[in-house]
Amino acid sequence: MNELSQQIQSLLKSGEARPVILEKVLRQVLQHFRSETATIHTLEAEKQLLHLAAQVGLPPQMLDFVKTIPVGKGIAGQVAEENRPVTICNLQTDITGVAQPLAKQTGIGGALCVPMRRGDTLVGTFGIGTVREYDYSAVEINLLQDIARLVATN
Repeated sequence: MNELSQQIQSLLKSGEARPVILEKVLRQVLQHFRSETATIHTLEAEKQLLHLAAQVGLPPQMLDFVKTIPVGKGIAGQVAEENRPVTICNLQTDITGVAQPLAKQTGIGGALCVPMRRGDTLVGTFGIGTVREYDYSAVEINLLQDIARLVATN
């Protein structure tokens, strides 16, 4: 287990309130990835909705739009629908249609969102973004998936 994973594991076992823990986890991840925004959404499977559980760095005007996301809509929604990571090098110039037009208001360039799984069960999504144009590497994608798995199971 690498140093970041150990730090996250310690936070998750700290006994603090879950919202406090999740925000601290996001801050640690952002520091490690040198990124500015992060979100954790939990999946309400029966309604096919993702609910914002924690965030750091999103502009206040975006909070209403990311509070609840239908599966299949936007980056987090696509991750939940396909149960696989989604990465975008520059959200500002993305033409794939994955990111919703409002996402450009975040000022984010590079974005990465991964599924949060408990075993084989999808329980949410974990996303990060940076203001610079950035291609996340396979190593970074795998690390964020490992962190997401830790959060999902603790």
